[in-house]
Amino acid sequence: MDFNKAVEVCLKKHARNTDTFVRYGTAGFRDRAETLDYIMYRMGLLATLRSCVKQAAIGVMVTASHNPEEDNGVKLIDPLGEMLEESWEVHATDLVNSGDADLVTVLKNIVGNNKCPDNFQPVVLIARDTRQSSASLARSVFDGVEAIGGKCKDYGVLTTPQLHFLVHWYNSHDNQFADTSQYYNRITNAFKDLRGQELCRDNYTNQLVVDCANGVGAVAMETFIEKLQDSLAVELVNEGKGGKINYMCGADYVKVQQKAPQVHQGKNLMVPGVRCASLDGDADRIVYFYTDLDGEFHLLDGDRIATLIAGYLCDQLSASELDIKLGLVQTAYANGSSTKYITQEMKIPISCAKTGVKHLHKLALNYDIGVYFEANGHGTVLFSEKAQKTIEDASVNPGLNDTQKKSTLCLKMMLDLINQTVGDAISDLLVVETILHARGWSIVDWEKLYNDLPNKQLKVKVKDRTVISTTDAERKCITPANLQNVIDILVSKFTNGRSFARPSGTENVVRVYAEADTQANADKLAYEVAGSIYDLAGGVGERPSLPQ
Repeated sequence: MDFNKAVEVCLKKHARNTDTFVRYGTAGFRDRAETLDYIMYRMGLLATLRSCVKQAAIGVMVTASHNPEEDNGVKLIDPLGEMLEESWEVHATDLVNSGDADLVTVLKNIVGNNKCPDNFQPVVLIARDTRQSSASLARSVFDGVEAIGGKCKDYGVLTTPQLHFLVHWYNSHDNQFADTSQYYNRITNAFKDLRGQELCRDNYTNQLVVDCANGVGAVAMETFIEKLQDSLAVELVNEGKGGKINYMCGADYVKVQQKAPQVHQGKNLMVPGVRCASLDGDADRIVYFYTDLDGEFHLLDGDRIATLIAGYLCDQLSASELDIKLGLVQTAYANGSSTKYITQEMKIPISCAKTGVKHLHKLALNYDIGVYFEANGHGTVLFSEKAQKTIEDASVNPGLNDTQKKSTLCLKMMLDLINQTVGDAISDLLVVETILHARGWSIVDWEKLYNDLPNKQLKVKVKDRTVISTTDAERKCITPANLQNVIDILVSKFTNGRSFARPSGTENVVRVYAEADTQANADKLAYEVAGSIYDLAGGVGERPSLPQ
């Protein structure tokens, strides 16, 4: 590899024009689009090196997910469709923060610390979301790949989960490039096989409204609708025809604001009883919602989705009598009522992970079947090799009775319906619709599984977020020294009180979460904890206080 060529191209087209330090995190790099050119170029370089080291294709996704339209970002995808190995996040951070003249040294250090064969042709698969800035930023990634001899495959506009799927496909099918038809056909065929010919059942109707956040999910949903034909009657809103990506719509907006998205085409989503779902800007998150006859908004988030899926899979495992153990992974943001219901009513073991899907994904691998979801709606199901082989072998076992055979076949089809590489909002949507159909449930029936504790989330601006450090999967603060004691005292004043604080991974804010028996008490607890953080952790601007 000619690293001098990398410097030459960098200085000519992609020079670093800032001294601002940035760090590769769970979301990769993310910032205002106009600041990202040099970062994209260097991620093209890094993806090429990663491909060479792993002797496999690597993916590069240009997206800012749930961020505002004026932002953008980039994240790398490892050979099995998983997120970038954590040890390489350090390489990404070092490479992006090095001076232009130091590129050769940093690139050599990365190669020096890893085996990089000379006779391997690096391959990088690239895709982007629908932001106006994405095409030019993807071109910067191409330049980085080509500068050191890598081969690019441009997939154009895709959802993030689609690129994860295609990277895994290439590396698990003798280096054969797939097109998106493999993705669509696998998922839609499994969906139709699981549902059969019966469109509606008991309280379930096959009508659904999907808020696409004015993002790339609309493109994918249109193809799914065409392939599903009459199996699911989907109406799309916020398709990107006049609205801005994630602006007052999308999964993050619905989850945080706890209200229905605005619809730029003028449709009213507040019609009582209509089952609705919101994707985020790159279609890796999903939440459901509806409005009741009294006009009250009801949110069914990632906790609800995880509970629904885990319950269904447990029933199938029980009926099939297969020796497969299932577990569920949550974060501290999971509603306390969901945790109680899962452990006490469903008898399913739970692990608590730090925020960020890479942490949940890792813990989910400890189970034969690991269901993981963040409360924000980002998650999936992982089947271990043991679980997949057990299911595949049982599906052709002539000795099974009818009940065992039916449940085993359901599990086998779930292997195709679920995108195991990463949280996939559209795959998750079809899993939810499959289960509601099988149960004969309306969205109201689904919600009746348990009652959420009222909760509140806030952000506190601070001078330096690193003064906050946490332990116990971010549920306890270590520093500042007295902060956790203050939080514990505040929590003790509220019935069913729970609160934690954690520093943001991308900005100088501290995120606060609080639960209590009523919404008023949850709000009060959240603002009291936020005020304490402001006082003890160097808050800036106006001190948080409960609105009057």
